[in-house]
Order: sequence, then C-alpha cells, then structure tokens
Amino acid sequence: MKIVIIEDEKPAARLLQRKVEKLGLQVNTLLHSVEESIDWFQNNAHPDLIFLDIQLSDGLSFEIFESIDINSAVIFTTAYDEYALRAFKLNSIDYLLKPIDEDDLEIAVNKFKARNSNASNLSLDFEMIKKMLVNPVDRVFKKRFTIKVGQQLKMITIDEIECFYSENKGTYLHTFDNRNYLLDVTLEQLENELDPQNFYRVSRKFIIPMKAIKEIQIYSNSRLKVILPTYKEDEVIVSREKVAEFKSWIG
Repeated sequence: MKIVIIEDEKPAARLLQRKVEKLGLQVNTLLHSVEESIDWFQNNAHPDLIFLDIQLSDGLSFEIFESIDINSAVIFTTAYDEYALRAFKLNSIDYLLKPIDEDDLEIAVNKFKARNSNASNLSLDFEMIKKMLVNPVDRVFKKRFTIKVGQQLKMITIDEIECFYSENKGTYLHTFDNRNYLLDVTLEQLENELDPQNFYRVSRKFIIPMKAIKEIQIYSNSRLKVILPTYKEDEVIVSREKVAEFKSWIG
C-alpha cells in the first residue's frame, strides 16, 4: 500500500508518519505545499491513500485536485472547525481532528482497508467540498420552537432550552424550568437546524447547549458525564468516540 502525507507543517507531518508506521504501514512520501504536490503527482504513480491537510502554506489543498485528476482515497486532517466537521459528517467523508489521536487514526485506517477490500472506494467531489468549506453560506439557525400544548401554541426560545433528547422513538425538548415538550422532528434534523457553536450532539440520545453545562465529570471507559441544571431523568454521557471533538468544542 502506498501512502502520501500532504501537510505544510513538517514536524506535524513527521509525527503523523511515525503514528501511521506504528500501525505497520509505510509512508512513501511527505509533501508540504500545493506546488510541490502538483509537481509530485504529475511525475509519480498515485498512492492508495492520502492524508490531506486542508490549509497549506501556499493555498488550499483543493487546488491540487483542480490541476490533477486523483483517484486515491483521502483522509482529511483538520483543526477544529464546525463548518468543516459538519460538511464531512453530512457527506460521510473521512477526517481526523488535530492533534491526531492514535486510536482515531487506527479506526480511520481500518475503515479505509475494509472499504478498499470491498472495492467500493468513494470518489470525492472536491469542488463540492471546497464550496462547503471555503464559502460557508451565512446560515440562519433556529431561534425558537413553536409547540402545541393542549389547545394552545407555546413559543420556546433557544435560550430557554437545557437539552434535547430522544426517548421511546420520540424527540423531546427540556427547558431550564424543568419541563419537557414533545417535538415532531428527529435529533438528526435538529443537528442541522441548531448553531454548532452553541449546541453539540454528545451521543445518539442527547444534544446539549454550551450554556447548560453545569459540570463535567470523568466517566468509565474514557467517557465523560455532563451534569445539567435540572435534567435528571437519565445520565448525559459523552460517547467515547466524541470525547476529543467535545473537548475541542468546549475549548
């Protein structure tokens, strides 16, 4: 398997190389700029896998793909950026969050191997990804919810919400005054309607706002437990695979 790392920070590139090689793989080439990468791809056989930093010293790495038709599998490496992560997740694109965790790296590589063995490599639409990352539209996120309560409609603003949770196939909104309201949307739909700077999906069951976090406790199996002001019906646990991203989100 041929592997190329494209990363403008040479110490970071060498560190990633060591981590990849600890998994029993060989990194064949390190590239550090758009210009160097274009020249290399014009004169060499393309690799099976590319670890690709988005922002390089002389431009965005997407410029490489505008000049060269590359069919290699790509795992993006990126610093925390809510727009980038949302774009990657919505399009099932593989990425690693810097600083790169060895466990996350192993999961990403194993995922690539499994996909490669099934001969089902995804061809990426780099132009589409570039548009989502470089020119994110000014989004209008949800500011309030209108909920039917008996024969009346009640308006609840975003600032009143302590968390969203799913239970028995229903989705609920829980307010700071300790009330629950049934919604007619899924948590997946809510994820796309809420400002990712202020709301985070900590698990399959919960979306919480930053302002509702009262306390964060170390929990079993490398997970975290979030204490909210009034919600006590169930433990709010940050799933293990989301811990690193959650820590980046809270800063």
